[in-house]
Amino acid sequence: MTSAGFLYSKGIVFYPADTPPISTFLESNPGAYTTTRTHNNSASLLFWDRHLQRLSNSVKILLTSNPQFLFKSLNSTINPLLTPPPPSNPMWESTIKSLVNESVNKVLPVALRETRNEGEELAVTALVTGNTEKLGEVKRNIFEALDVHVHVGSHVPHVFGVKGNGARVAVVGPGRNIAEAKYSDWVRLRKSLEKLRPPFVTELLLSNDGDRILEGCVTNFFVVCRKDNRNEKYLGGNENTLPYEVQTAPIGDGVLPGVIRQLVIEACLSKGIPFREVAPSWSEHEFWQEAFITSSLRIMQRVEKIQVPSSWQSLELKALKEISWEEKQFEEDPGMITALIQKEIMEKAGL
Repeated sequence: MTSAGFLYSKGIVFYPADTPPISTFLESNPGAYTTTRTHNNSASLLFWDRHLQRLSNSVKILLTSNPQFLFKSLNSTINPLLTPPPPSNPMWESTIKSLVNESVNKVLPVALRETRNEGEELAVTALVTGNTEKLGEVKRNIFEALDVHVHVGSHVPHVFGVKGNGARVAVVGPGRNIAEAKYSDWVRLRKSLEKLRPPFVTELLLSNDGDRILEGCVTNFFVVCRKDNRNEKYLGGNENTLPYEVQTAPIGDGVLPGVIRQLVIEACLSKGIPFREVAPSWSEHEFWQEAFITSSLRIMQRVEKIQVPSSWQSLELKALKEISWEEKQFEEDPGMITALIQKEIMEKAGL
């Protein structure tokens, strides 16, 4: 749970009375963003360097392919002289990192001085947006046309493994455009899926065909699947030592390269757990032993139940009451593989 807090925008620190909820702020401002949280009683930001790298990549993707997601009311294409440096140029990432850290340092110390309840941390969202007014004045340096906004709110971390604390998920709509970038317009676009949310469902999943599951609206999705004598190559482990493999959709299928997603892959490689980048297929759900979702706020959360429309075409009816569902229920406690991966990530985070 995250509440309204502090905002740094256009050189001003706004206090709670003048700070909108983070969803409202993101809906109102275009741009690329990333969200993480503090840990160890707000001693540091969780996997911050990885977030800055992903954020710089998202800005670059939007600039080169969809600048309208970065600049509000953009009426023309960006001057080609202002395109970002090539990926091999270290200036791009270091400059974005510097701009974001400078803004974070303006507001985070203010938020840290406020009294928080026991067990609370801070959720920190950095949004890089294009300034259309500045764009006309910029000659060569695109960084001069970028603004950084930082939203900080209180956050109660998810507790892993508590009975009844699992996620209930449902597949309700197609995958995102430009999924490899994290951009604020998605907060508005995903609202259309809410009308299809079944009762008690806590996360909505995306699929382009009703079978292969890509990701959640705000999470990455994984299953632990029992192997059935397939011969594919695995990224980690020995396919003869464990009867299971972890599956998640590859980036190329149209999913966000989540920070925790990458840490799950690294944990599987470290622990010798077979891992395969393939979209989990509902047609094989009888082989699914465990499932979990990941994000930087919840880190890992086991899936308690998943629902999938009996007919993918029924979603076109756009009426929840007209959709029938197939379901799969998982065990109440986290499975062995899920718990092992979660422990490895928490140790890496110092939690």
